Amino acid sequence: MTTKETVLDILEYITGSDEVKENLEVDLFDEGLMDSLATVQLLVELEGQLGVQVPVSEFDRTEWNTPAKIISKVDSLQA
Repeated sequence: MTTKETVLDILEYITGSDEVKENLEVDLFDEGLMDSLATVQLLVELEGQLGVQVPVSEFDRTEWNTPAKIISKVDSLQA
């Protein structure tokens, strides 16, 4: 499974919506698909499944607000 597929599966699980796989540019926060609790859950899942560590204190919503941006950030943190 690729990083993209894993991230999208995590997002679908957390949001309960398959929209995250259909529209990689959907704003997860503006659309009400994610909130602060979901953010923490996302970071825990990313660390558990992909080994990517992002402290909550360094999480910036504007850099993590769409599936496409999340995939890009995870790719850059794995490199």
